[in-house]
Parts: sequence; structure tokens; C-alpha cells
Amino acid sequence: MKVSEKPWFVYLVRAANGSLYCGISDDPVRRFAKHQTGRGARFFASSPAVALVYVESWPDKGEALRQERLIKKLRKSAKECLVQSQAGDFFPSPQPSPAGRGS
Repeated sequence: MKVSEKPWFVYLVRAANGSLYCGISDDPVRRFAKHQTGRGARFFASSPAVALVYVESWPDKGEALRQERLIKKLRKSAKECLVQSQAGDFFPSPQPSPAGRGS
């Protein structure tokens, strides 16, 4: 029996043009940072990555790959439903700093 593996994640990233990119990673935050710098996926060559909008956890890479394939087959409207189902849960929007702080 295998020792518990590190979980893998399926994630959606919104590009500047509104399209959604689906991928997998064992560290979606680090992977998103790579996408933002233009490394990691040719998908973002024409429209930069602007937000990590959806993340789900799977127990291993194989299951994450299966889920990624299923999500990639969905219509954009269904992917948007996934995004809305998690809106604000994973990465809350940054809050504006109170007036006078940091000035």
C-alpha cells in the first residue's frame, strides 16, 4: 500500500481576454505565478493570465488528469458555473487598504 501522496489540483485561470485555461499542478498558486510571467503554457502568449479562479483537489495526479480532461470538454458556460460555485472561496479578492495607511 502506498503512503498517502501529495494531492494534485485541477485549476482554471482566466486570461485577459476572458477565456479560461484548465490545467493541473501539485501547487496551483506557484503554477499561476508562472503563467503570469509568460512561462508554463503557450495559451497565455496572446492573452496574459489575470486570475486563478477555480481550484479543486484530487488525491493523486491520475485522478487530477481525468478531471482535467472532463473539464476541458465542457462548454465555456459550464466552466463559468464551476467558477461561480467557488467565487470568493479559494482566493478572496484583495481588500482596499484603509485610508491613510501606508501613506
